[in-house]
Amino acid sequence: QVNLVESGGGSAQPGGSLRLSCAASGNIYMNKAMGWYRQIPGKERELVARITDSGDTNYSYSVKGRFTIAGDVAEKTVYLQMNNLKPEDTAVYYCYAYLFLRTNRAFSEYWGQGTQVTVSS
Repeated sequence: QVNLVESGGGSAQPGGSLRLSCAASGNIYMNKAMGWYRQIPGKERELVARITDSGDTNYSYSVKGRFTIAGDVAEKTVYLQMNNLKPEDTAVYYCYAYLFLRTNRAFSEYWGQGTQVTVSS
């Protein structure tokens, strides 16, 4: 089993900033990618940002220029710096990892429990 531990969620005012962190643990042989998805109430889960083990990144159009993903996938850590927050950023944010478990002998997707981000005046 893989455990993804998230932290840094909370409340912010429009224009403010938050920083999310995630660390993966378990019997991991290789970690290929990590990232963040979010789910707005009443909407489907959507990609926010992703980073690969080679350092390649991609972002959803809605957060491009405002959010920055960074970290060390090989060391199983990832961060999401969220600046210029908007009310529409309010959602549950989920840490994501695509990795190979030695005990499972396969690549699989794994998810954190989710952390609430609320942006309001």
